[in-house]
Amino acid sequence: MTQLHGRQMDRRALRAHAGQLAQFAGVRLVTLGDGVERGIRCLQFRTGAGLSFDVLVDRAMDIGACEYRGAAIGWQSPTGFRHPGLHENADEGGLSWLRSFSGLLVTCGLDHTLFMDSDPAGHYHYTPRKTVDSSLHGRIANTPARLTGYGERWEGDECILWCEGVVQQSTVFGEDLHLVRRIEARVGAREFTLHDRVLNHGFYRTPHMFCYHINVGHPVLDEGSRYIAPVRHTPWAAHAEQLRRQGVGYRTQAGPKNDFHEQVYEHAMASDAQGRIPVGLVNPGFDGGRGIGLMVEVRQDEFPCQFQWQNYQAGQYAMGIEPSTHHVLGKPFARERGELIWLEHGEERQYHTRFAVLDGRTELDAFAQRVRGICAQPEAEYPDITGRWD
Repeated sequence: MTQLHGRQMDRRALRAHAGQLAQFAGVRLVTLGDGVERGIRCLQFRTGAGLSFDVLVDRAMDIGACEYRGAAIGWQSPTGFRHPGLHENADEGGLSWLRSFSGLLVTCGLDHTLFMDSDPAGHYHYTPRKTVDSSLHGRIANTPARLTGYGERWEGDECILWCEGVVQQSTVFGEDLHLVRRIEARVGAREFTLHDRVLNHGFYRTPHMFCYHINVGHPVLDEGSRYIAPVRHTPWAAHAEQLRRQGVGYRTQAGPKNDFHEQVYEHAMASDAQGRIPVGLVNPGFDGGRGIGLMVEVRQDEFPCQFQWQNYQAGQYAMGIEPSTHHVLGKPFARERGELIWLEHGEERQYHTRFAVLDGRTELDAFAQRVRGICAQPEAEYPDITGRWD
């Protein structure tokens, strides 16, 4: 059964009440037509429960705008959703990725994440290429997908909205990695799931790194919003030497500030009995105290590392939840520790992630209780930085 507008309805009842499902929910392909967005194919999802989100087909099928009952969930930066044809991958010393950085979900990878790196290229057996030079967070986010399908699927009396596509990161004498992405949302639900497969389509042994930059904006993020996660300890912070300098801790979030420098933590997380790690940002003061939040749930064996990004600069106001395959110190650190993932021809890694809107204080409290049942996170706003990579 599908719950729609407070009523349980089977497939026949839904059909009886409208000529098309699109009256209530659906997924529609459009092409954006103005400014830096011009030419981007976009899949617009509406679940019928107040949740809507855009899948940017020409930007790795990432999630751009996301709203719940008119309230923004996803972050939109000053760059807008820039067409990949405008992107300069290697400009500004590798920082040009920041000129196309916007949306609820920005994918990082497929062979590199985090800060710039020059990696020995001997595994590609092409002597003119001495190194593989990677910019911030890799190439994949600004690569168009080949859209293989989208629409609706009925499973009994439940309707699933879905899309799928393939994003290729390929070159001659180098990597040939494919990201196969499927996004699903149930009609009547306030959540969606992301199913990714990263496959080595080529015949060179190839490194693989993967990270989701999940960016939450106002009003879920606001002064007093709380970061809730099963944090065991905090091994690293970019500002470890001056944790208190900007007056912003990890747990209770601040409002927009002038001249704010980004803060990044890596937290070591506990998982539940099924190996799941739920992380959320909640605003209990939203709408006169009704409350709203976003929960992101990943699997520990897929994303063993978790970062928290705080960008509270006025005009760029966002907080990031970042599950990652590797630690925050990036590819050189992974190589030194023997933790870098390598994929042979035909090998793949799979990732399964759930995004859910939390609506109302009852759901916020239930989520906090669930997290406490996994692990009591440190109450101190400025946690001890342990330096332990366990």
